[in-house]
Amino acid sequence: MSEHRIEMIVNGQKRLANVEARRTLSDFLRIDAGKTGVHVGCEHGVCGACTVIVDGKAVRSCLMLAVQADGAVVTTVEGLAGPDGALHPAQQALREAHGLQCGFCTPGVVMTMAALTDAVNPDETTLLDAMSGHICRCTGYQGIRRAARALAGQVVNGETP
Repeated sequence: MSEHRIEMIVNGQKRLANVEARRTLSDFLRIDAGKTGVHVGCEHGVCGACTVIVDGKAVRSCLMLAVQADGAVVTTVEGLAGPDGALHPAQQALREAHGLQCGFCTPGVVMTMAALTDAVNPDETTLLDAMSGHICRCTGYQGIRRAARALAGQVVNGETP
């Protein structure tokens, strides 16, 4: 298998590595970078648990190869909170709305909400539509929906007004 030298910024830190061409971004982040908040559920891009932010966009890291992220800025759930430990508005909304239970899907849900709220001022429909790409077997989705409603129109560029 051919190896490729890649470089990316992961949660604000430069990462250099030699990776096989077939290594997924999720495996690279979990195994090589130690970012175990990237959960791997289905490995088909269906469940959304592996969602991370790459260059400002939410992506399924199980469907992206690590070599495709060469030169990118990648944020995982571990890099979302502020330097002082303050939760991102998406994390805070899920916490307040009890939008998590076992926690397996939570990082992916948080990353999708964060990518949207950091880029635009999403309305409720936009957030709820984005959540349709996530499978949660524990919560019944009501807490996640409450968090999306709370975030809708209240977050601009990752900041609450």
